[in-house]
Parts: sequence; structure tokens; C-alpha cells
Amino acid sequence: MKRLLLPVMMLCLSLSLIAQPEEAKKELSNIEFKYDKVKGIGHEKGCTRRDPSDVIKVGDTYYVYYTKIYGRAPGYWGTLWYATSKDEGFTWKEQGEILGLGNKGTFDSQATFTPNIIFANGKYYMYYTGVKPTPGNEKGEFENNSTTDITAIGLAISDSPDGPFSRVSEEPVLKISSEPEKFDSYRIDDAAMLYRNGLYWLYYKGRSRIHGKGGPAHTRMGVAFSKSPEGPFEKLDRPLLAGSHEVMIWPQGVGVAALASITSTIEYAPDGIDFLTNKLSAKVSNRPHAPGAYRPDLTNPVIVGEGLKWGIGMIHNGPEAYLIRYEVKK
Repeated sequence: MKRLLLPVMMLCLSLSLIAQPEEAKKELSNIEFKYDKVKGIGHEKGCTRRDPSDVIKVGDTYYVYYTKIYGRAPGYWGTLWYATSKDEGFTWKEQGEILGLGNKGTFDSQATFTPNIIFANGKYYMYYTGVKPTPGNEKGEFENNSTTDITAIGLAISDSPDGPFSRVSEEPVLKISSEPEKFDSYRIDDAAMLYRNGLYWLYYKGRSRIHGKGGPAHTRMGVAFSKSPEGPFEKLDRPLLAGSHEVMIWPQGVGVAALASITSTIEYAPDGIDFLTNKLSAKVSNRPHAPGAYRPDLTNPVIVGEGLKWGIGMIHNGPEAYLIRYEVKK
């Protein structure tokens, strides 16, 4: 791990010297959100669409991936679907399921959900959360308990954003930590990708076994690194940010910004890591829920990011959920 992190830290330090963090904080403090209903993947009776990915653009087409469930249920009963748009996300055409369940007994045989994507090496890499039926359940059913129903992040690859996507393995690309006291010993979820300093950064949310049913309130954001989008990924092995139940990050200037959903703050780290040390936090009102951002850098890596412009979020509608478009007003 030290061999991998040392060049990361050195490059991050050099970038942080020119990141002008106070200027970034001022810009992030002025963010307001405007919302629009969307056509095609908005509210639909008897259907839940939730947890959208970051939005990518390929040619003249925008793509978003999400969890879909028929009926009213959380993502633990869903599979991955996708839709396309030609008008910057106002009108979408649902194209169908993009990744179903894994084989019986595998980590993702109960559900696939919370997808995200990055383009690299001429291929599209889709990271997603998987969960299997509760171990020991006599009926082979999923209980959604707070002790044994762990999650992990899987990876599927395609030559096209339209698929078909094939799993690289029946094993996860990122697993929970084995030590119960670690912040990510129970759940690893919500992948968000970034290519920076010659490495692939996989940001994720973690929950610990020691918090039991109160785990969601103790959610932390973590990060893992790899020289290849296929891994192996090595964790930084410490939390970056508290209150980040729904992980969304984006390039902001030469640094990285993140939306901490529980605390309703936008955080900034010049090096992409030290969100807590820098204490560059900006409170935001009417934040989007479980959002993905339009991220041009996911298909065309950048050194300096243009910041957050628009994306797709989620609306809770009782047990159902549906997708909505948000736009940043500065």
C-alpha cells in the first residue's frame, strides 16, 4: 500500500499548493439547486427507480444508470437499468435492464443496485453494489438485517455504454474490512469513480458492524486506489468524511468536492483526501437526494474540473421512489 500511496500523496500535495481552497469554498457556498421533473424515468405507479449513477455523455447521447424495482421496495430487491437522453437530461428513454442478478450463491445473487461508471482503455467499467440472500435463512430469503447482510462492490465491463456488460468475476472488486471496529466492516456501497494522478480512485460509503441498526447515522465515506480500473484496489483504510450516506464526488478546480448527504454540506479537499483536515465545508439548502452528477471527466479525464452543473437525483414518494433532474444555480 505504501508504494501505491506515496506518489499519490506527493502529487496531491503539489496540487494542493495551487488549489486556492478559500476560493473553492466561496464558490461552493453559493450553490443553490433547481429541480425539474423528467420524462421517461419519472414517477410511475407500481415502479421504483432510485440511486442514479453519475451521468456520462457519449457522442450526442447522455446515459444514466439506476436501480429499478417493480413494486414498492428498497434497492435490495432491484437490478440495474439504464436510460438515454438527447436534451441534457430532461427527456429520457428507458432502454432496459443492463445487469441482472449474479449466479446462485454469489455476493450479488439477491440484488444489484447503486451503479456507477467510468470509461477507460476503450471500455466502460460499471461498478455496482451486490447483496446475497441472508446466510442461514431457511427459506433462502433476504432479511435486510444489521449483522449478516453485508454488501460489496462488483464490476462489469462492456465495449459500449449500451452493453452488454459482463462481470469480471463472481467475486467483488471491493469487500468489507474483516475487523469489526473498522468503519466499513458491514456495508460497502455507492461507488463513485475518479481518474486522478495516474490512478483510479474508488470512493465509497462504509458502515460498521458495531453500530447495528443505528448504522446509517454513522455512515462514512472512504476511498480505494488502483493502477487499473479492474483493480486490485487498495483502501486508504480510514474514513474521509462523516455523514456521507449517499456518495457523490466531482472534480472542483484541481481538487475534489463531495456532497455529505446527512449533514447537507458540500465539502472540499484540494488533495481529494483530507476533507476533514481542510475543514472547507459549505452548508447547502434543498440538496438532491442520492444524486449522480453530470461528469464529463468520466469519459474524458481532466486536470482542472469545471465543477457541478446538473445531474439526476431521487425523490422518495412513500415506499416508491422516482428520478428527477436537478440543476445548479450559482
